[in-house]
Amino acid sequence: MLKSWAIPKEPPTDAGVKRLAVQTEDHPVDYIYFEGVIPEGGYGAGAVSVWDKGQFDLESREEGKIVFHLRGQRITGRYALIHTRGNQWIFFKTK
Repeated sequence: MLKSWAIPKEPPTDAGVKRLAVQTEDHPVDYIYFEGVIPEGGYGAGAVSVWDKGQFDLESREEGKIVFHLRGQRITGRYALIHTRGNQWIFFKTK
């Protein structure tokens, strides 16, 4: 399964810039390259695009906090997801 977060604004490339990340439902691994339009009325309706491709290395995962290194084509570096409430998280590049 793929863990997924929707980030309404572009992911931050500078340390300290925080973005809202909304956790979505888990997806089968087969969806990793899905791009297209989900029809209105369907879960996640709207345009879906792959913003970046690459690899990640998990540094740590504990209740409400995930720290990892991204090695993508568009963004690289050490990032964190901090759970705030419900399905909302804060996503940022660490210093």
